[in-house]
Amino acid sequence: MQFKWMEDFIVLAQTRSFTRAAELRHVTHPAFGRRIRALEAWAGMALVERGSSPVALTPAGESFLENASQMVRGIEGSREEMRSVAGRQARTVTVATGRTLARTVMADWLVRLQPVLRSGEVRVLTGALSETVRMLEHNEIDFSLLFHHPALTVRLDGRQFAHLTVASDKLVPVSRADPQGRPVHSFDAPGEVPFLSYIRTLAMGRLVEDLLAHNPHAPRLRQHVECDSADALYEYVLRGLGVAWLPWSMVQADCRAGRLAPTGGRRMEVRFEVRLYRPKRRLGALAEAVWQAMAVR
Repeated sequence: MQFKWMEDFIVLAQTRSFTRAAELRHVTHPAFGRRIRALEAWAGMALVERGSSPVALTPAGESFLENASQMVRGIEGSREEMRSVAGRQARTVTVATGRTLARTVMADWLVRLQPVLRSGEVRVLTGALSETVRMLEHNEIDFSLLFHHPALTVRLDGRQFAHLTVASDKLVPVSRADPQGRPVHSFDAPGEVPFLSYIRTLAMGRLVEDLLAHNPHAPRLRQHVECDSADALYEYVLRGLGVAWLPWSMVQADCRAGRLAPTGGRRMEVRFEVRLYRPKRRLGALAEAVWQAMAVR
């Protein structure tokens, strides 16, 4: 019996479709069917009800699915343990962060730490704030690089986790600039301003929402575009579609070059910190070296 047959069977049970399962396993439909029949020949009984749509498992197939799933998880876990024993983890640093921080603060961080990282590998994973916190709590990563602001809630037990403040930045409302360097969409102009916003599940979306909800000088905005990507909003601003609050680290060069222009003044800015979080337990050698380098920067 081949290990891949069990993986095939698990995918078939999940999709309930020979065609879709074959696509996910990157084999042709006939080849996939032969592998399932080979598994049944090894088991000595039918595992799949023939002629049913969607695919249904026989009682024996249901029983085998549970055992196969446990075996696959066990073997995959053993593989990870072997990698750890071989020392790969000691030479790898895994950081989870948001997409915007990965482009800005994380990029600067990687350049500055090249002398430390020269002998190792860095894995950068991006996701929502809640997901990066969850990964840290479940020991799936070494570090989380996160926004810090009173409007954001990061519940990490101080008895188990430590942090460093590694950067500060601000969200600035910017518009495309006209030939004189003035914002095309100005908060000082009459009427509503087209607003390019983040979805609320993003940390930056919550920061802007908090500003607009509690600032007595908040401008009149007309929702024009909602997006889950600061990179996309940046492009929309460059094309003159409206105003977006973007990190100053992302747009300062464009503002100085006259392509973009801030609007609203300092009272419309949102200042925040960027913090690097880690477990207090001992990490791998390279991760500990990174932490020490950041602590004395």
